[in-house]
Amino acid sequence: MNRHKNISESDLYGPLSDYLTRQGYTVRGEVKNCDVVALKEGELIIVELKKTLNVTLLTQAIKRQQSCESVYIGIPRPPDKRKWLSVNKTVHLLLKRLELGLIFIAPGHKKTPVEIILHPLPYERQKRKKSRRAIIHEIECRSGDYNTGGSCRTKIITAYRENAIQIACYLDQLGSTQPKVLRQLGTGDKTLSILQSNFYSWFERVGYGLYAVSTKGRSDIKQYPELAERYYSLLEKKKKESE
Repeated sequence: MNRHKNISESDLYGPLSDYLTRQGYTVRGEVKNCDVVALKEGELIIVELKKTLNVTLLTQAIKRQQSCESVYIGIPRPPDKRKWLSVNKTVHLLLKRLELGLIFIAPGHKKTPVEIILHPLPYERQKRKKSRRAIIHEIECRSGDYNTGGSCRTKIITAYRENAIQIACYLDQLGSTQPKVLRQLGTGDKTLSILQSNFYSWFERVGYGLYAVSTKGRSDIKQYPELAERYYSLLEKKKKESE
């Protein structure tokens, strides 16, 4: 099958994200081990990205069917699409039998950067409702799209990590603070759990019911300037509104 040495999996994410966003979907990269997820009015789509269509990609896509009605695989568009489809007729048939969709993606192509070759057919399969709910919850709890689908060896900004960043930013500005005050400022129901578990070693208990950001936490949140700026600004806005 066609190889694309100069295209990485993460290069495929931008055009696909733009395409799905234009269709009205909320798109997020790297959610619960899925390269790309898209949600619109309860409809969930998962896309697995690879440079080539291979067994590993098919295996990943089949696993995603446990959580989702519509699973696609996305690969770089072959230089000669008609020839590729002709030569790979059995692959096309296999995708139908596996009930998987196929998307060709051409980064940099102005006219048609994304082309849906095959939609997944409806299937009668017992889906894992818990897994589906977890993906949808993760989408809804992220404030934006801070990950590039298909990327590797990078820290994924999960909803949990974003919540911890928000708390760290607020503590950095407010000083030692009670969890209930943080919750009143919008850090959410998991505030106390995040502070107590201290998974990233970002927090310190400095008194009875009082927490502060640690030196490590103050240093680490600088690695996420976009989110840090968002939450510093949001806190400043809340403080002005309460004056």
